Amino acid sequence: MADDLFAVPRLAALYDVLEEARPDLDHYVAMVAEFGAERVLDVGCGTGELACLLAGRGVEVVGVDPAAASLEVAKGKQYADRVHWVHGDATALPPMEVDLAVMTGNVAQVFLTEEDWSATVSGIRQALRPGGRFVFETRDPARRAWEDWANWSRETTYRELNLPSGETVANWGELTQVDLPYVSFRGTYVFSSDDAVLTSDSTLWFRERDEVTLDGFTVDEVRDAPDRPGMEFVFVARRL
Repeated sequence: MADDLFAVPRLAALYDVLEEARPDLDHYVAMVAEFGAERVLDVGCGTGELACLLAGRGVEVVGVDPAAASLEVAKGKQYADRVHWVHGDATALPPMEVDLAVMTGNVAQVFLTEEDWSATVSGIRQALRPGGRFVFETRDPARRAWEDWANWSRETTYRELNLPSGETVANWGELTQVDLPYVSFRGTYVFSSDDAVLTSDSTLWFRERDEVTLDGFTVDEVRDAPDRPGMEFVFVARRL
């Protein structure tokens, strides 16, 4: 089940404003070129930033996400008509054979059980051609990101966002629980037009490098994330 930030239409429409620039996508675009991938599966594509970016470069893209509200935002973007959008998850994909599957934005951490993760990996493997690659990122738990998040509160993270519609949205974040390897936090959003208060709760699974299972794949390398050096593992795995 997707977090409300992605699944509730009013919040999904905010996501790109909240994220602003996405420098993390640049190295995925570069890897598509590096591996000569002509067909790409974007797992957990969200509001479609990467999918549309690749489609604009002539790449054949399938974007899959369980949040219909996020896909609706994605479909309104430039080059969205060149992307094949799938509402669902990687465990029930339509037949395809792609060169590269990607999972950006630490989506790999939203799977909270080994069973869910393994089913997702299996579905991605089935979508890849033999020898095709699966590239994804996950935070290095040694960096203990949650210790930085411990200071999150309304006082420390409060901001006001001006939407194209003219509406203002107040937003702040709070760390709600650390029960390693799981870390949970909440975002709160207050809309100026009607004082509506919406929240979105998230939980992430922090795994050591050797705890990330990839049945049916061999890991060619684990890279650093250029935009967040030392913070993440970027796995480059190849289908056996």
